[in-house]
Amino acid sequence: MKRGYNTLGARLRLAAFNLASVLLLFVVASFAAEKPRVAVGIDVLEQQKFAPLLRSDKRDARLGLVTNATGIDSQGRRTIDVLASARGLKLVAIFAPEHGIATKVDTTNIEDSKDQSTGIPVYAVYGKTDAARRPRLDILRGLDAVVFDLQDAGVRFYTYETTLGFFLEVCVAAGVELIVLDRPNPINGVAVQGPISNAPESFVNYHSLPVRHGMTLGELAQLFNKERKIGARLRVIRMENWRRTDWLDETGIAWVNPSPALRNMNAEILYPGVALLEQTNVSVGRGTQNPFEIVGAPWVEAAKLSDYMNGRKIAGASFTPAAFTPVSSTLAGKNCQGVKITVTERDALDAPALGIELAAALLQLYPKQFESAGMKSLLANDAELKKLLRGDDPKRITAGWQRSLRSFRKARRQYLLYPELL
Repeated sequence: MKRGYNTLGARLRLAAFNLASVLLLFVVASFAAEKPRVAVGIDVLEQQKFAPLLRSDKRDARLGLVTNATGIDSQGRRTIDVLASARGLKLVAIFAPEHGIATKVDTTNIEDSKDQSTGIPVYAVYGKTDAARRPRLDILRGLDAVVFDLQDAGVRFYTYETTLGFFLEVCVAAGVELIVLDRPNPINGVAVQGPISNAPESFVNYHSLPVRHGMTLGELAQLFNKERKIGARLRVIRMENWRRTDWLDETGIAWVNPSPALRNMNAEILYPGVALLEQTNVSVGRGTQNPFEIVGAPWVEAAKLSDYMNGRKIAGASFTPAAFTPVSSTLAGKNCQGVKITVTERDALDAPALGIELAAALLQLYPKQFESAGMKSLLANDAELKKLLRGDDPKRITAGWQRSLRSFRKARRQYLLYPELL
């Protein structure tokens, strides 16, 4: 009798456990289904009926706009068209950063042009010289405000961040307010990874930052403005419903290539690490169907490199042998062997550490062929490059970043516009 009682009790406990599990799954599913779509800066500006841009004297506000194909609202309308058609506003100048207004150009020079739909002049702010990468003061002086709406990649050496800094500087000289329409950090606003740059300022190193800083452009604008003592009149139109843990594909925002080689989330996730090699003599997949998802060269043995990388047991990534021939960029027309990188757990992956692991593997396996000096510009930290070149274990190198990263996380808190998780 006692045994039957125990069996019945066990069955009841199991049934209760199963019911609780089903209810928990229902609650989680309901929460996920009800998660509101992220409203980016331009959406919020539309909700506000453009009030932050309107003049008090009722005259049309003369605006400049820094944007490209990523500047769209939740309905798929270009920010260009939204501002050009809004009452009380007069869009008179568009500024195109690297890759041009359509994000399809991959050359060192962007020419001035006109927007085909509106006829508004498009001024290039990307070229071979520093002067060609800054907005012209005479154009900005005739404006009431400059609006900035670009989708960033969340990586210190992505040049839209330097373009933001240049506009802050020139807006001060012109006496013009800069209004940033904020967008998500596509690789989330939590992870802070990679060495902090300490090299002289350059177009890929506007300010001392980790490779992966975990900030939005609106937050970076605040950091640049104060830390560099720029003193610009700055306003950020914040997003609604964005959480720092969100990756871009969790926001409901439509994917638009921010540049020709960033075509999907896999490339975005791997970019902070694989791109560290792109100024060396290996291909990082530019000129193929998988930019930043493959790495190789004619002198690499695919299986050997794949086995070596898998043997490193890198959290969040796995490697398979690959053969490819780039049609453009580094090693164009050359038959290459290397590895295809698969992201197995993006929250576990330290992409800048992956870049160091790849470089260390190439130095170990092909010390005579791999020209690692090309990493200097994007790594922007000679001490870390020196450790790599002398053969320090990559895990020891990356562990050495943690103290400075903790300091950076603490310092950046005053500029964050969206709450951190407790």
